[in-house]
Amino acid sequence: MTEQTERSLAEQPPDTERPPDTERLPPAAPGEAAERGGGAGHTPGPATGQTPGQATANAPVLPHATPPPLTAPRPLGEPRTWPRDFTHRLTAPLPGVRALARIAREGKLRPPPETLAEIQQLPFEPGPMPAADTTTLAVTWAGHASWIIRIGGLTVLTDPVWSRKILGTPARVTPVGVRWEDLPPVDAVVISHNHYDHLDAPTLKRLPRHTPLLLPAGMAPWARRRGFTRVTDLDWWEAVELPAPGGPVRVDFVPAHHWSKRTLTDTCRSLWGGWLLTAPDGRRIHFAGDTGYGHWFEEIGRRYPGIDLALLPIGAYDPRWMLRPVHTDPEEAVKACQDLGARALAPMHWSTFLLSGEPPLEPLHRIRAAWAATGRPRADLWDLPVGASRVLAVR
Repeated sequence: MTEQTERSLAEQPPDTERPPDTERLPPAAPGEAAERGGGAGHTPGPATGQTPGQATANAPVLPHATPPPLTAPRPLGEPRTWPRDFTHRLTAPLPGVRALARIAREGKLRPPPETLAEIQQLPFEPGPMPAADTTTLAVTWAGHASWIIRIGGLTVLTDPVWSRKILGTPARVTPVGVRWEDLPPVDAVVISHNHYDHLDAPTLKRLPRHTPLLLPAGMAPWARRRGFTRVTDLDWWEAVELPAPGGPVRVDFVPAHHWSKRTLTDTCRSLWGGWLLTAPDGRRIHFAGDTGYGHWFEEIGRRYPGIDLALLPIGAYDPRWMLRPVHTDPEEAVKACQDLGARALAPMHWSTFLLSGEPPLEPLHRIRAAWAATGRPRADLWDLPVGASRVLAVR
């Protein structure tokens, strides 16, 4: 453990979890697969309450096949029983000994020192959130993967991280875009997976314990141990409805190319994914969480046509030999947006924590160039500064 990690641990509020040294290490490149052995081909039995066919939920689907009907919403707070692990959902194998040794030898998970002056240029423009009523669909970027979504008269947080530091990483390089005290009452929280930069226990502790939490399969016990009383965990393609002043807001859990790990002994013991939020009037936002590029984007777009806005990660991608399976780079984010059939793209997962080797401003330059190369309207790239908001027009 590095001296920096030890300092970070000492400064965090007490918690029962211990971060593994490789908590943020992704699946390896295909060449590393032989080192791991087993895993990706193992399929545990289906969970109690699963709908038929979910045991093969990770199987690619023919692109022109008729999409299945959306599942009926499940009850909020429903107790579930899940498989022991979700290793069979991995798109790529986890890193082996050679991959870990190589990254330790190369030491390229931080930007080159000569590029750190770019931190001063990272876009940070906090401002008041737009007024919202039952017909408003608006997003505010708090930084990293944390968004404040106003939908159907509700306020929904995604992967809320308001801490200055997270375990095992340097402190954030831009402040949180919205002060906690300035948030409207939070009606629900969605979590993409359990990595520390997406599931931040100190931030969640600020919430009333009756706040509804929507989680990936297998994570409900974690939340209930911390006193949360309205906890729902879902499998891919499952959904719930949140009662809202403007009518029910449907929230679907959808696949992502990633993995999960929070302690030394829980690798892939819970699921990972993104969320699809549908407003009462049918407008849709896709929050990808943390993901690499792959076939799931096209399948999500096939099952949920008419996505208006995709919140997609564009940072933490260098070195590519290691991070490609689990983190999209800017060009892949644009391709993912096209696969989803989304009208607009809002980049995230950059400009907050320096988690990998690319220069701090490189993701912004590359996403703008990649978007321009498509010929799509510049106004549909919502490259917001941290703290900024945007309102989605009514169709």
